[in-house]
Amino acid sequence: MGKLRIAELFESIQGEGTRAGLPCAFVRLAGCNLRCSYCDTEFAQDAETGNEMDVKEVAARVRDFGLPLVQITGGEPLLQPACGELIDILLDDGATVLLETNGTLDISCVDPRVIRIMDLKCPTSGSSGSICWENTRQLRPHDEIKFVVADRSDYDWACDVIHREKLAGRCQILFSPAFGELDPRTLAEWMLRDRLQARLQIQLHKIIWGDERGR
Repeated sequence: MGKLRIAELFESIQGEGTRAGLPCAFVRLAGCNLRCSYCDTEFAQDAETGNEMDVKEVAARVRDFGLPLVQITGGEPLLQPACGELIDILLDDGATVLLETNGTLDISCVDPRVIRIMDLKCPTSGSSGSICWENTRQLRPHDEIKFVVADRSDYDWACDVIHREKLAGRCQILFSPAFGELDPRTLAEWMLRDRLQARLQIQLHKIIWGDERGR
């Protein structure tokens, strides 16, 4: 079994996606290959800041939470090869596993039982040039794609991507206003006007706990 660099392990209410509101165990891996302008987990960007743990130890900690829903996030979890080992253990334990990835690394190697949440970076993030577009063709109906939108140009770009990559009907599509940068009401009005077949999400955990770590 390999080792993982862990930024934090905690239990919380799932704040995003189609499972928002459900209790969830979170495994946040340290290290990211992007530096997005609106990043709210800068403490997890540098792999060296994480604590090294055996995969079995991480799995045991997750079991102790006693929750059937587990999200592996980062940072960028696919930077760590042992992430796949952790996924295998959690799936074998019967957990529903969510994997949040930034869309720059190949997702085809991820176990098909995993629900892949791809956070596709819009232009204001400063990271849209790093997207691996082949990943959008790998998405399945239970996977999710998320666009964090900071302004109108981001919104228009995301709509163009949905059309160009033929995402409608292929996976769950979510639009999230960049926290503190775009009024959720404004985004909701854009989506209604365009009859956009996507889900508006607001970061529930931030409404409840603000910027508190481990929440």
